[in-house]
Amino acid sequence: MKNIRNFCIIAHIDHGKSTLADRLLEMTKTVTGKDLQAQVLDDMELERERGITIKSHAIQMDYAYTGDKAEFQSKEKYVLNLLDTPGHVDFSYEVSRSIAACEGALLIVDASQGIQAQTISNLYMALEHDLEIIPILNKIDLPGAMPEEVEDQIVDLLGCDRSEVIRASGKTGEGVDEILRAIVERIRPPKGDPEAPLQCLIFDSVFNPFRGIIAYYKVVNGTFHPGDKVKFVATGKEYLADEIGILRLDMEPRKEMSAGNVGYIISGIKTSTEVKVGDTITHVSNPCEKAIEGFEEVKPMVYAGVYPIETEDFENLRASMEKLQLNDASLTFQAESSLALGFGFRCGFLGMLHMEIIQERLDREFDMDVITTVPNVRYNVYTKKGEMIEVHNPSGLPDITLIDHIEEPYIRASIITSAEYIGPIMTLCLGKRGELVRQDYVSGNRVELIYNMPLGEIVFDFYDKLKSISKGYASFDYHPSEMRESKLIKLDVLLNGEPVDALSTLTHIDNAYGLGKRMCEKLKELIPRQQFEVAIQAAIGAKIIARETIKAVRKDVTAKCYGGDISRKRKLLEKQKRGKKRMKQIGTVEVPQKAFLEVLKLD
Repeated sequence: MKNIRNFCIIAHIDHGKSTLADRLLEMTKTVTGKDLQAQVLDDMELERERGITIKSHAIQMDYAYTGDKAEFQSKEKYVLNLLDTPGHVDFSYEVSRSIAACEGALLIVDASQGIQAQTISNLYMALEHDLEIIPILNKIDLPGAMPEEVEDQIVDLLGCDRSEVIRASGKTGEGVDEILRAIVERIRPPKGDPEAPLQCLIFDSVFNPFRGIIAYYKVVNGTFHPGDKVKFVATGKEYLADEIGILRLDMEPRKEMSAGNVGYIISGIKTSTEVKVGDTITHVSNPCEKAIEGFEEVKPMVYAGVYPIETEDFENLRASMEKLQLNDASLTFQAESSLALGFGFRCGFLGMLHMEIIQERLDREFDMDVITTVPNVRYNVYTKKGEMIEVHNPSGLPDITLIDHIEEPYIRASIITSAEYIGPIMTLCLGKRGELVRQDYVSGNRVELIYNMPLGEIVFDFYDKLKSISKGYASFDYHPSEMRESKLIKLDVLLNGEPVDALSTLTHIDNAYGLGKRMCEKLKELIPRQQFEVAIQAAIGAKIIARETIKAVRKDVTAKCYGGDISRKRKLLEKQKRGKKRMKQIGTVEVPQKAFLEVLKLD
């Protein structure tokens, strides 16, 4: 066990984690020849396309230590278990799971960009779990690199010695050997007793159509072999361990897995609900006394309805969602129905990018065409009887006469940017009902702004606007802080007097008039003209606050009347008017899928 090292790589988005992981794999000859491609560990087509990591990936490397420290013998073989993690704020749950399975972390900072918001929040998460941090200055080969300046930032943040910061480049491979030596020298081996009752922490799982569900785990205590009877503590189910082994590029079976190691187990599990990330595996014959403290339950930030375009695909969608949930434990869903869209699911996501990725994965991996409704957050509604109701969907709001007050979630947002962009960013945050808590100068001309903001205001387009205002130089990170009472109202969209439940939203009273007007104008552009006149209205309760009218498509019925009395023309027009009126009573308006998506992107 003293020769095992478990570590993860944490950094802000786009600071070169996956590229550095490639160099580590190349240096230790874990990946060679034709397998060696850019971002080896990003195996999802979507990850390569967007150049982002969506899932953490585990891989084991063998390394022959060649250092000169007396306590580590030269040429001794070490087993390094690497977990590459995502950098985007929406996938911080993946990071928290990887950190729980490690003893150390490589903290990577881009030499040209310096410390960003996500760097700080991932670092705090690692320090809470008491991980050994190895600071690395990456991309020092770039012409715009500022190694001295960024090194000062790292020393300020960590309080470490300048000599502890390793300068490296994922592109050229500079400093990679030094990183491998530091992993062996600085990160402590895992603690654990191979003789104790078996305890394994599940940190991930995947679905394989031929083998069933494969769980990835870290062995904390004990040893187990293929053919052992094991039990999953949280679900209480028992299985036979058909195959166990370690994770290389492919899975490699092993005859024994003992404390400190990271590996996989295949036991023919068919139903996705039987594997829970954070669960403990133990022996049936000699069970452990208590389960391992897992990681905290994930709390969704944004809720949206996901509906199949074809109603008969509902069951297929359920199966696809369950398989996707295995691979992404932060997705939560429950069945719901809508008047406009039929049966579907109310899903909880960690943010807008997460929602977009799930939609894309449903399409690519499971071939499911879905409609997503307007995203919204969770509200606590207090009735006059003193009851508290959790509302995830505007249509679940009780009657306005029964409501005493509504509370909405607030977040503590941290924005790090250059001093020149402070003005526009403050204007943006104030427009989103933000309250400035404090403003700190991190270094030189870099400022950290801390705001309290309502989560409902940032779910749509806040991140995009922040990026465009700051020319991409602002980084954003947030944590849920509290629930606060707010003046919220339900805004309905009516088509010919009929409410479209998929378009209704809960919004602050100050924003309602502007939002209602913009929604009506946008829908007027998007809904095709019908044979009859269509009225689009935005309403708060019974009060109409905005209206747009789509004129009917009309035929020139008076074309054949030339000359003669005006009453002949009038008679024809009256006849047409009666026909249009009758059509309006029986006609229904189809809202195209594009309209749902475009209304979300209202500016």
